[in-house]
Amino acid sequence: MAEQSFQNHAKWVPPFHFFVLPVLLINLGFQIYWCVKTWFSVNGVLSVVVAAALFVAIGTARGMALKVQDRVIRLEERLRFERVLPADMHPRVGEFTIDQLVALRFASNAELPELARKVLDEKLNDRKAIKRMIKTWRPDFARA
Repeated sequence: MAEQSFQNHAKWVPPFHFFVLPVLLINLGFQIYWCVKTWFSVNGVLSVVVAAALFVAIGTARGMALKVQDRVIRLEERLRFERVLPADMHPRVGEFTIDQLVALRFASNAELPELARKVLDEKLNDRKAIKRMIKTWRPDFARA
């Protein structure tokens, strides 16, 4: 696999991002067009509502999968933190937010203690900002 970094770590799922979403958007646009063309008939309005519901349902399902993934990352990283962080940081492991843990998962074990302390002390919670601070990237290829 290619080297992973901040610049290329985003996960694209081609069937979802390049097929399902475009097809649903095109369908929604067509249903709106058809509804307007048929002077907002009952069938036209119903078609728009169903197309919008499909788009929202698929987006919600994707969001739920990502939320579950974040919760698993939280568990994995808390276990890793207890193993890698110095003893004085152990009581603070529970202070990390999910956003902080998700971002810090890319930090190497060597730089994690210093970076974790900085994230907590400065109350940094922006995933991108934390990821940009990582010098030695620890890749994660098993993402949804």
